[in-house]
Amino acid sequence: MILYHGSEYIIDKPVLGGGRSHNDYGSGFYCTEYPDMAREWSVTSEHDGYLNMYDFDISGLKILDLNKYPVMTWLAVLLDNRTFEVTAPLAREARDYILNEFLVDYSTYDVIIGYRADDSYFSFAQDFISGVISYEQLGEAMRPGDLGNQFVLKSAKAFKRIRFTGSERVSRSDWLVRKETKDRKARAAYASADKRFIKGSLYVVKIIEEEMKKDDNRLR
Repeated sequence: MILYHGSEYIIDKPVLGGGRSHNDYGSGFYCTEYPDMAREWSVTSEHDGYLNMYDFDISGLKILDLNKYPVMTWLAVLLDNRTFEVTAPLAREARDYILNEFLVDYSTYDVIIGYRADDSYFSFAQDFISGVISYEQLGEAMRPGDLGNQFVLKSAKAFKRIRFTGSERVSRSDWLVRKETKDRKARAAYASADKRFIKGSLYVVKIIEEEMKKDDNRLR
């Protein structure tokens, strides 16, 4: 398959152990199947970027595809890696409960596939564990934008399967606007969504009180 990585630099030889440990799925090499998404990732207000292109042989690798799991599993992996301030007692309790009950052991996988949780979408997840929105509302909030999938190479075996095929210069004057527009649309859609308390919905406090587990059909 063909993968893309957006960066300030040309990366012709991805290195195992690189990347920040507090990214969505921990340290690893983050790629996508969508070149335009990688172009957006590559630019900031301060610099242009590069679209790095790779061939990747996925056959025989151990892959954790979080799209095949309930959103709660994706959220647990996210909470295990991303850093954020948790001050409210409910949010602390919710974070611990989700990690204890819904986190899968992803340490043995070569590749992780899952949503990319940029800042706007991560703020929705924070609202959920704080009890502001329900599980159903979290799912709705994630639909308006185009999260797309990211492929994260995690093991030495995976890094041996990726081959650099070229790069392309990306102009921030063209792609920064698209990146910021997507974020604004996601935030605007969330801001205008109905966040009223809805009886019978799955708020995090109910999930904790009823000690729901990963096999609970209500969380599918």
